[in-house]
Amino acid sequence: LPIQVALIQVTPPDDFGWMSLGISVDVTAAAAEAADLVIAQVNRNMPRVQGRSNIHVNDIDIFVEHDEELRAIGQYPEVTAARNIARYVSRLVDDGSTMQMSLGATSDANIAALMEKNDLGIHTQYVTNTIMKLMAMGVVTNRKKGFNEGKIICSNAIGTKDLYDLLDNNSAVEFHPSKYVNDPRIISQNHKMVAMNIGKEIDLTGQVAADALAYNNFSGVTGIVDFFRGASMSEGGKSILMLTSTRNNDQESRIVPVLNDSAVVLPRGEVQYVVTEYGSVNLFGKSIQERAIALISIAHPDFRDMLFDQARELGLLGPERSLRDEMHAIYPLYLEETRIIHRHEITFRPIKLTDERPLQEHYYGLDQIDVVSRFFHEKTSFVSKQIERTFIIDYSKDMTIVAVEGEPGYERVLAVGEYYTNPENNLAEIAFSVQKEWQGRGLSSTVIRKLAEAAKENGIAGFSAYTSKDNERMIKLFHSLDYEVKIKGEGDMVYLEALFQSTE
Repeated sequence: LPIQVALIQVTPPDDFGWMSLGISVDVTAAAAEAADLVIAQVNRNMPRVQGRSNIHVNDIDIFVEHDEELRAIGQYPEVTAARNIARYVSRLVDDGSTMQMSLGATSDANIAALMEKNDLGIHTQYVTNTIMKLMAMGVVTNRKKGFNEGKIICSNAIGTKDLYDLLDNNSAVEFHPSKYVNDPRIISQNHKMVAMNIGKEIDLTGQVAADALAYNNFSGVTGIVDFFRGASMSEGGKSILMLTSTRNNDQESRIVPVLNDSAVVLPRGEVQYVVTEYGSVNLFGKSIQERAIALISIAHPDFRDMLFDQARELGLLGPERSLRDEMHAIYPLYLEETRIIHRHEITFRPIKLTDERPLQEHYYGLDQIDVVSRFFHEKTSFVSKQIERTFIIDYSKDMTIVAVEGEPGYERVLAVGEYYTNPENNLAEIAFSVQKEWQGRGLSSTVIRKLAEAAKENGIAGFSAYTSKDNERMIKLFHSLDYEVKIKGEGDMVYLEALFQSTE
């Protein structure tokens, strides 16, 4: 790229004539190498940073000595939805991950969400006050990166004067040119690389607008594509796109049927996790219909009707799909819990719209005895219409809790517990199913406790169930609750009832 003049800012030279490019190494070195004329402002307030940040006095044509304070920014304004987004993001970040955080992703909400993580590493474009806070707290150690271990790798810094002072001669932070930091082949060598970036808009197939409008670029070329590709090639890597569900004071949805007025920055094949304040979904490897359903499920409830109707008009959803009121429900994140059971990491959580296929696979995996125990008759078909009451719920009067194992978006359902409220007596009838190899391992007892927690939160008076006299597991499960259980025989069946009131 031909450059006539490069105006750069540097530290004073050392005894050997070497100066540091300081907090802006990204493309500055390349510009200085390519320019016909290099003018360097020598600023004693510029920190001398480590890494590949040096330039020699012999490479400078004109020196201008002028001290000035570096550009500083304070705390980013907190978006109302940021805390919920951060809570969903934290569930996707494993201990020992290497992080890239775009500027919008470095909020106080993300600090709080990542505080419980261990041994995180950093390979990113921008070092900020947030990242250094995580390092000071011992969350960022860079010990398990698998590449450039013990070092934060970056190409820029932006923050307060305290940050710049901390970077001065700090051997724990290395600055490198963008051709190194943004190289997907370099990025991919980091262990469990997680790329966290902000999006402006996403359509129902997963195409993303991130840094430009169709006719008005408001930023230059960003590194989002580089880091998403690098993360996809990293062992255990993930890419996470974060966006609030709405903009312009909740007047417009950021999840749209098509990107009419926005330029596509990320093609749909590059997008993995998408997170809003209403949930997170994994789009990798999903069909167009699965993508549309997933994104509608995390859109603002006020726009789900419009998105659903538009998706059907565009042919993204089949004609058999119908919009139910329950699709406007908000996912109750507080019910999620992860436990280690028999050396397996099992997550107990409310069911989601995207769990349709895993739920079908769970039912098809039951033997006929368990099918009859759950449905009271033999059943060999579990098409969407027959089971939609289980996965399309309002999280209030109807609730389903699943025990799942595996990567989000590709989990295997091990157990299902559900309740449906009878408005006449305000009692919720419950039903369970558990994969044969997981029966007797305590999954159902955890599921029923979570169902009870949700039911009490939603003002339901208690649980009831009909089951066969021979179903000792169900009878025992009822007795595991901390409430008095009433049992009444009705022919070959028994009626179980437990009211949510203290037995003391």
